[in-house]
Amino acid sequence: MCWKRDGFESHEGKVGVLLADGSEPGPVYFDMGSGAYFHESTDWWVYTGDSHRPAATAMRGSCACGWRGERTVPIDWKKINPDYPHDYDVSGPERDWEAHMDDVAARAVKLPEDVDTLLSRLQERLDQLVDEHPLAVLKAVGELESAAAVFGPLATRFITGGRQEAISQVATALGMTEQAAGSRLRHYQHLTF
Repeated sequence: MCWKRDGFESHEGKVGVLLADGSEPGPVYFDMGSGAYFHESTDWWVYTGDSHRPAATAMRGSCACGWRGERTVPIDWKKINPDYPHDYDVSGPERDWEAHMDDVAARAVKLPEDVDTLLSRLQERLDQLVDEHPLAVLKAVGELESAAAVFGPLATRFITGGRQEAISQVATALGMTEQAAGSRLRHYQHLTF
């Protein structure tokens, strides 16, 4: 179970767990039979302590950006139905992640109102058009990609001026992780050559 917020794709949230010593465990590996492939999971409900798995004692909100909630909630394994772990109340960690996302969104650059309205209207229209005239949608997407290829590199040059430390500022302004911001900047820098 993951939590997502539109416009902040690199900030995927989920329930994180802690062991009794306060550490965060690594993934649990499952042998699915013969072969070299082992399935791995970091879903909170796999840390039961059974079959040589680590035993989680508490949960907290967790984000792909590295953020971890300060508040922890004890896990009562006796109240968890192993067939329906999604029925267990994880609303506390989810609320903490939502608060983290509110903070991320508050620090992100706001689009000018006319641009925001224009993009919203375009998305609505493309959503309507995809059933009626999918070729027109592909043409519109091609036009958007062409605009991105022109304006993305131009904006990148203005923002970075070749400075590596700009990645952190871009990440905050766009509400994404530094890794995602660096990838986006490198993509647009690559288009300039």
